Amino acid sequence: MRAAIYYGKEDIRMEELDKPEIGAKDILVKNLCASICGTDVAVYTHGPGTGHRVTVGGEFGHEVVSEVVEVGNEVTDIQVGDRLYPYPREAKRDPKRAGTLGGFSEYMLLPEPKWREQIYRVSDQISDRAACLIEPFTVGCRAARRSQPKAGEHAVVFGAGTIGIAAAIALKYFGCEKVLLCDYSDFRLEKAKQLGFAVCNNGKEDLKERAAAYFGKAAALHGDTADVDIYIDAAGADSILELWQQMGKIESRMVVVAVLAGKRPVDILHMTFAQHTLIGSGGYMPEDVDTVMEIMESGRWDIESVITHEYAWEDLPKAIETAGNVETALNVIIHY
Repeated sequence: MRAAIYYGKEDIRMEELDKPEIGAKDILVKNLCASICGTDVAVYTHGPGTGHRVTVGGEFGHEVVSEVVEVGNEVTDIQVGDRLYPYPREAKRDPKRAGTLGGFSEYMLLPEPKWREQIYRVSDQISDRAACLIEPFTVGCRAARRSQPKAGEHAVVFGAGTIGIAAAIALKYFGCEKVLLCDYSDFRLEKAKQLGFAVCNNGKEDLKERAAAYFGKAAALHGDTADVDIYIDAAGADSILELWQQMGKIESRMVVVAVLAGKRPVDILHMTFAQHTLIGSGGYMPEDVDTVMEIMESGRWDIESVITHEYAWEDLPKAIETAGNVETALNVIIHY
């Protein structure tokens, strides 16, 4: 089988490996489309230790949709031809393999899989191209759910990448009235605008003024501010928590989903008197997979529009390099 093997910074080799042999309780899947994660870009650009547990000499890729091509003789509820989404943390029954699932390889062996634990069935209403976005969309959906959104509320999402856009879509799906996406990339903001969202380039515009004009005003600890109930950090910039504390209205909530290592200062006294809530969000739950599939099946949003580039498997290194340019790319996928 064809496999992409990671050997270090800017060193991916497209190799031939033996196709895995399944056991009686296992299945073999053929990958159809795979999406490139920001952690794939990081480990390619910066080297080992900077991505999602990607190991030197190993397969990688984890945002993928697959089709069953072989089943073990003791497997009764999975059929050849079933299309599925493998849950990265559990598909190999080893959470350490979450980033090295093998989504950039032609085939994957999935040991003793169970529906809604290691694998999820993909309906015929969801295309292969959309289905390879299930994984990042569930991360964004989880962040939106963690904000405890209520009908009619207002939200600001920092970061107009795939996860930020997914969070914004989920917030609307959950009933938020207005959602505004912030980013420094006009290219990505234009994609968000095409999906029906208000946008703000907070590298060029004053977010406080833009948000107050769009959402109206509400009371903050030290005067009026924008009437925003929910903030979601899907960008990971150091300044975002401080900005939320400065402009967050009384009882506003902030969900942090962006991965940013290290400690960040929080004014606890201000947070206490402002009744602010700071919430972490990582990964997702089965209910988030269900919601993302419902969103994709609903047709309310053109999910595939976030895909800006598509490459053949052989061009994976070029695809990863393309995905790293936020001014010209949003989501990049490969196909086999």
